[in-house]
Amino acid sequence: MKTPKKKTPLDKKNRETWSGRFEEPVSKLVQRYTASVGFDQRLAEYDIQGSSAHAQMLAASGIINAKDLAKIEKGLRQIRKEIVNGTFDWLLELEDVHLNIEKRLTTLVGDAGKRLHTARSRNDQIATDVRLYMRASIDNIIQLITAMQLSILDLAEENVNTVMPGLTHLQIAQPISFGHHLMAYFEMLKRDKDRLSDCRKRVNILPLGAAALAGTSYPINRKMVAKELGFDDICKNSLDAVSDRDFAIEFCACSALVMTHLSRLSEELILWMSPLFGFIQLDDRFCTGSSIMPQKKNPDVPELVRGKTGRVNGNLIALLTLMKAQPLAYNKDNQEDKEPLFDTVDTLSETLRIYADMLKGVHVDIDAMRSAAMRGYSTATDLADYLTKKGVPFRDSHETVAKAVRAAEKKGCDLSEFTLSELQKFSQLIEKDIFSILTLDGSMKSRNHTGGTAPSQVRKAIKSARKDLS
Repeated sequence: MKTPKKKTPLDKKNRETWSGRFEEPVSKLVQRYTASVGFDQRLAEYDIQGSSAHAQMLAASGIINAKDLAKIEKGLRQIRKEIVNGTFDWLLELEDVHLNIEKRLTTLVGDAGKRLHTARSRNDQIATDVRLYMRASIDNIIQLITAMQLSILDLAEENVNTVMPGLTHLQIAQPISFGHHLMAYFEMLKRDKDRLSDCRKRVNILPLGAAALAGTSYPINRKMVAKELGFDDICKNSLDAVSDRDFAIEFCACSALVMTHLSRLSEELILWMSPLFGFIQLDDRFCTGSSIMPQKKNPDVPELVRGKTGRVNGNLIALLTLMKAQPLAYNKDNQEDKEPLFDTVDTLSETLRIYADMLKGVHVDIDAMRSAAMRGYSTATDLADYLTKKGVPFRDSHETVAKAVRAAEKKGCDLSEFTLSELQKFSQLIEKDIFSILTLDGSMKSRNHTGGTAPSQVRKAIKSARKDLS
């Protein structure tokens, strides 16, 4: 029979905040595996904000006295200063941001620091910290989206009259304004901001006061804390308050959509920059060269945006998977929500910041765009519309123009290069005014309605967009 391994007794030095229940310390391996302080220390400012509001409430409710409150607030100010200056000593054995700050506070102010945790748990504390962090992050990301939208508007305004081929199925479809094309991305980002603003409403609900899961027996004032921290409301169910991560998942879903839109634009920039298109060039600072091919100028930034989109999508899936089988209430699994969340915030913020600058370095080759729009019979629909306006049913017009396109392909010319007599072979209704309609500019200007590609409409859209952002 094996002799049981002798347990190492807990001494005062290695005793954890919660260790009164245990007979031996946590192993170093477990400490490293379970600790989150390596990444959750970025929540320190929000932890201090939440602790300060909690202490004020405890004092106002008569749970701690004014002297303790003064000590706590002085200690928290000192801790904030140490963290900002980089002199705060983060300890792995203290597990997380909360216990590190609490330990330092107790060292600074004694028993008053120990009283701070009255009527709360790390469960509602971390939920509060993350919501404060998320609220600030959303506000910052919305500002970054606005900055990118302004860059889009500037580039679109410069290219209201620039003709480019509009594509469907990556085939030339109809001539459009490059400014109009860019404004499509403005609209995508506008929806993204709306989604994030709506998400913020569900982020900005206070969980503090739920304690571990069931609430607390102390006479707390949760609405006071909510007001102090700028929350719109308080969580109505203590179990949900500590275990809910819907707001983080929703934010990651919103972020995945933003990145998807940026990835689509990146794909177009990559195509347009290729010599096969030759529509644009990017400033050198956003590109790299090749180690073997001296002529290369690679669009690395758009390519990385495209790649990082998969990373943000993966973070969303990670959080959904994390939550899918958790029973109520809080579980240690939830520690794993922070790294995907933090990575999403960082990746999206950095991408938006660089994109706003990169769009200022887009140089358009107007002639290359126009030349491309001349290929592929992009004004064929205009000819069909012309015949329809003269009374021909659209399906018959469509058939007539399809025959004209086949003939032009055999001749190796554009529709506009046919003579009037050649065009009249397809329909006697065609008159000499058709040549103004078959031009790229004429086609573009004819789409003169709200949402259309006519330059006058694009200018209106840009003006309206600038007003919305002001």
